[in-house]
Amino acid sequence: MSTVVILQPSYLPWLGFFDQMKRADHFVLYDDVQYDKHGWRNRNRIKMDGRAHWVTVPVLHRGRAHQLIRDVEIDHARTWWKKQLKSLRQCYAKSHGIDYYYPKLESVLTVRWRYLIDLNSALIDLIREWLNIDTPIYRSSELGIKGARTERLISICKAFNATHYLSGDAAKVYLKEAAFEAFGIQVSWHHYEHPIYPQQGAHFVPYLSVIDLLMNVGDKAQAHFECVSSVEKPERSLRGA
Repeated sequence: MSTVVILQPSYLPWLGFFDQMKRADHFVLYDDVQYDKHGWRNRNRIKMDGRAHWVTVPVLHRGRAHQLIRDVEIDHARTWWKKQLKSLRQCYAKSHGIDYYYPKLESVLTVRWRYLIDLNSALIDLIREWLNIDTPIYRSSELGIKGARTERLISICKAFNATHYLSGDAAKVYLKEAAFEAFGIQVSWHHYEHPIYPQQGAHFVPYLSVIDLLMNVGDKAQAHFECVSSVEKPERSLRGA
């Protein structure tokens, strides 16, 4: 059995992103599809003053409509990273993980990255190391595989001799499972029931960047991260069992 996960790269991703990575034998960053301007590619949320607070990497987009994720450049006209590091310090100054995680985040954020994909990749590599995930990561732009949406996903799976494709359940509305089955690839759906972990403030705020978990619980992060995910498999297997 070999499982492939294909996800667009996010900035400081949430817990579910890394749970899918942990369950994969091969994890592909889908970086040569169109950049979604108001998505998660260049922003995420941390908790500030009891509420979710956006942290955003400014990017160059004027006159660059329909650019691919891999081609998006960071806008260095402003020292955005200084503001973000200040926010992290302010939000998590009294947290268990600030002394360990903050310096390492600072070392990545202060690099003058040209492309957003390189910054995101560096952060993803750093965080998966903290969570003890050793799944190999690839970029779709480096695989040389073309095709339309479902056809291309199947081709990527075939390139890794995958028997399973693990997808977020939001894709149920458009993913053509039968097309995967025709090539002997079983589609499974990933559900992530968000854990409630010790968090600063009176009310728990879910679906933040994984940074919130790491900062709040320190070296206990992995135990909280792994406790409540599930995978739904189709009722009918490929072999009819």
